[in-house]
Amino acid sequence: MSLQPPALRTRIKICGLTREQDVDAAVDAGADAIGLVLYPRSPRYVSAERAAQLARRLPPFVTPVLLFVNESLAAVRAASELVPHAMLQFHGDESPAYCGEASGGRHPYMRAARIPLDQAQPFDLLKFAADYPEAHALLLDAHVEGYGGAGKTFPWSRLPPSASFHAVLSGGLTPANVADGIVQVRPRFRTLAVDVSSGVEASATGGALMKGVKDAAKIRQFVAAVRSADERLARSSHVQLPAA
Repeated sequence: MSLQPPALRTRIKICGLTREQDVDAAVDAGADAIGLVLYPRSPRYVSAERAAQLARRLPPFVTPVLLFVNESLAAVRAASELVPHAMLQFHGDESPAYCGEASGGRHPYMRAARIPLDQAQPFDLLKFAADYPEAHALLLDAHVEGYGGAGKTFPWSRLPPSASFHAVLSGGLTPANVADGIVQVRPRFRTLAVDVSSGVEASATGGALMKGVKDAAKIRQFVAAVRSADERLARSSHVQLPAA
C-alpha cells in the first residue's frame, strides 16, 4: 500500500499592482498576497493612500504587502497605519535595526536578499539570514542596478543546499519557468513561496511590457504552473508503507 502525503501548497504573491481589476484578477486566480510598491522611483509606484484603496478590495486571508526601498521611518509608519493588516517588505539597504523599528513589532516583514547574477561575486545567504533573525521570510531576488530584479533570474544553484528559514523566490519568474524554480528551490528551505511581477504583465503593441498593468490570463497561467509544481513534488515524495 502507498500513502500519498498532502501536497505542500506554495503561496503566491502577485506584485506591482496598480489597478482594481488587477487586484480582482489576482484574488480570483487564487493568489495569497498582493504587492503594492511604495517606492516613488518605480514605474509600479502607488501612493500610501492608493495602496490603502486597493487593499480594501481584498477578501479575508489575502494579504497586502507594502514594499519600501530605503524609506523614512515616518513614511513607513504612516503607510502601515493606512493598511493596518499589511505585511512589510524592505527591498533596499535597510539594516536589521531599521527593519525592527519600522515594523514596530506590529507588522511582520520580509527582507529582500539581492543575489548577484555573477557567480564569481560572493554572497552568503546564510549569514544574511542570521543578520535578520526577526524577518518573517527572506525574498530572494536578483541583484541588478537599482532596486528590484528588473525581470532577471539569478542562478538558483547559488542557493545553499539547506536553510531553516522561510523563503520567497522572486526575480524573473514567469508561467514558463516557475514550476522548475519551485521543484529546484523548495527542498532547500523551510517553506517556499513565489513572487511575480513583470512575468504576468500585459504587453503593448510591439511586445513591450506595460509595467504596472497585469494580464489576467497570465496570472491564471502562473497560478496553474505553481499548482502543477506542487503536484509534481507531491508525487515524487510519496511514502511507501508495508502491506498489512
